[in-house]
Amino acid sequence: MAASKPAGSALRYFGLNCTLKGSPAESSTERLLHHVGTALEQLGVTGSVARVVDHNVAFGVGSDEGNGDEWPALRRRILEADIFVLGTPIWLGHPASVCQMVMERLDAFLGETDDQGRMVSYDRVAIVGVVGNEDGAHHVGASVFQGLNDVGFTIPAGGMAYWVGEAMQSTDFKDLDPPPAKTMTTVATMTRNAVHLADRLRRDPYPAAP
Repeated sequence: MAASKPAGSALRYFGLNCTLKGSPAESSTERLLHHVGTALEQLGVTGSVARVVDHNVAFGVGSDEGNGDEWPALRRRILEADIFVLGTPIWLGHPASVCQMVMERLDAFLGETDDQGRMVSYDRVAIVGVVGNEDGAHHVGASVFQGLNDVGFTIPAGGMAYWVGEAMQSTDFKDLDPPPAKTMTTVATMTRNAVHLADRLRRDPYPAAP
């Protein structure tokens, strides 16, 4: 069952950082999601981000795989939010394995409905942040966006912000101070459009299932 969202309450976001690094190790994905969260908060949205690897998330495609699986708590926070932020590094031109694990767990939404017979994730917006030291952000975005849309999320215009460094070099996004202006402009556009779309879906949800 999807979490209720009282009319007039502040929009909420929740982000999952799919870095391979556990806390408190520095993470370029964490740095990018920090900027995304700050931009959302400047637009009046409240929320937080969690690193998936800091939690005991089991492999599987169900909402609860048992035996200490901590995915159910993360799932609940996703469904309590209006905007889901998914951040991943690029590895070998693909989303991180942790991101793939998240997508596999979200697959359970395909068989779960709310009290209107709709997929539980309906009326929620998803945006994506990608970092890496090789070209591949568009490939990663295309793969993740298709999956997010399949499991019921709505993608706003300009729904991905990313940074990729020069090929075969050692500079990471977390090393850049200040962050690149173009990436920050994309973050601003993405979050503004996400908040606009989430607000509209809050006011005018998708129709009930026939």
